[in-house]
Amino acid sequence: MDVSSVFYDGWQDMARIAMAAPIIYLSIIAFIRLAGKRSTSQMNNFDWVVSVALGSIAAAGVTSSSLTILEALFAIGLLLLIQWVLTFILARSQAFAGIVKAQPRLLVYKGKFLDDNIRQERLTKPEVLSALRENGITNVEEAESVILEADASFSVIARSDKDVAPEEISATVAGVPKG
Repeated sequence: MDVSSVFYDGWQDMARIAMAAPIIYLSIIAFIRLAGKRSTSQMNNFDWVVSVALGSIAAAGVTSSSLTILEALFAIGLLLLIQWVLTFILARSQAFAGIVKAQPRLLVYKGKFLDDNIRQERLTKPEVLSALRENGITNVEEAESVILEADASFSVIARSDKDVAPEEISATVAGVPKG
């Protein structure tokens, strides 16, 4: 094996990469612009899958001589089209959304940890406490509710004079206690 070929084996591949990288990069920006803001918003599971796949295809399109630039761009465009169609259907079908999207889950309610919900989401109390601190709350009793959202972010609602009734959040959040 020629050691020098590990570091450099000619200008042809370098020229192809120099041409492919900006074309694919600018095309991804254009495709995402066409696909809409959802493509770059906080991600749920299927958004994450598309993003990982886009990165993989873009890298292969830039570095692999077995994948042409046009093939890479076609694959990227096809993935974004599939994502657009999926989100179009999701916005119009609750049943389909229930299958594809994760539902937010209540982790704290009226200042008390909901241990079963925390366990089901494979979280720990220190992680929930960290979310509270990020929102300026130092004690769980000061929280009206903490919700793990579908995109894995935490929504924290501080306790106030007005109680939040379970039915006010149960339509869109899983794990709300009865009564």
